[in-house]
Amino acid sequence: MRTQNGFQIFLLSGVALVVCSHLVAKQTTETPTRDNNYTIKSEVNVVVVPTLVRDRHGQEVGDLKKEDFQIFDNGKLQAISGFTIQKRPGNESGSHAIPSVPDATGVVVRPPIVPNRFIVFLFDDMHMSIEDLVQTQKASAQVLASSLTDSDMAAVVSMSGLVNSGLTLDRAKLQEAALQLKPRGLYRSTGEDCPHIDYYHGDLIQNKHNSNALEAAIDEVMSCNPGLKMRDVAERLAEGAASQAVAVGEQDIQMTLAAVNEWVRSMAELPGQRTLILVSPGFLILTPDGMARESQIMDAAARANVIFSAMDARGLYVSEIEASERGGASALSTRLKSEYRRNSMSANENVMA
Repeated sequence: MRTQNGFQIFLLSGVALVVCSHLVAKQTTETPTRDNNYTIKSEVNVVVVPTLVRDRHGQEVGDLKKEDFQIFDNGKLQAISGFTIQKRPGNESGSHAIPSVPDATGVVVRPPIVPNRFIVFLFDDMHMSIEDLVQTQKASAQVLASSLTDSDMAAVVSMSGLVNSGLTLDRAKLQEAALQLKPRGLYRSTGEDCPHIDYYHGDLIQNKHNSNALEAAIDEVMSCNPGLKMRDVAERLAEGAASQAVAVGEQDIQMTLAAVNEWVRSMAELPGQRTLILVSPGFLILTPDGMARESQIMDAAARANVIFSAMDARGLYVSEIEASERGGASALSTRLKSEYRRNSMSANENVMA
């Protein structure tokens, strides 16, 4: 088993393995005295890495050794200084099922299965395209049919809140909910506006004051309005479109992160192992406030022992602009817009990682 920085999908539970690693994280704090004559330094060079393991049949694995694990930090192998195995009380047999017992008439009554894992598949219907959704529904059908054990309780929910199967052991109900998913791009441009400026392009113009980005937008305005000869008017229209794109983009991120945070908060109250899997094509977080909010959500998930994983819904994707978006703009404007599209789609991966 290997663990590295970056995102991985963990659908594991069972025996808890505690692995200590040298130099995986190092923090230094400095506290000056009033006269600033000396500094107190504290360093942390050992961290605990909890690992939950099950085999392919969903059974707990309890005979692992330190040699079965490798810890990497930024691709560099680290030494494991300590290793312990912890078993949950009352689960030495590896099963959470309550034994069947006969009732008063002598008929054996099978008790309900006690779930030991709770898995929520959060589908980002706010940012998925039709193409993303078709591919995702096919993949989710396979995952829901083959990757869940009999005792796993799962839910299929959507970012918009319009799809929610509820936590259930019924796999057919989960697949039915997945088939109800539809793109809900409430904050997505139709692409028919002129100039067509997305959140990434608008941020370059309004917040980063990128002159090339502004020139590309002005060029697009003038190509959409052949009768427009006044450049200052075209510039105002371009700046107005950029301002609107930024406002819509920031509202989108606020709503998206609020939805994710709500699911983390709700799952914190569940017993057993809790896993939240975000299925999304990714979304842009460009402002310091958005990045701070993202960090707060991840910290909350860590404190609540909610395992947070991500699956990119895009698969293989094309980053070039479509022919309908080229219009009559100049070669320079078209090249810049194509570059912005590639950068934007690459930046979407940051939140997934």
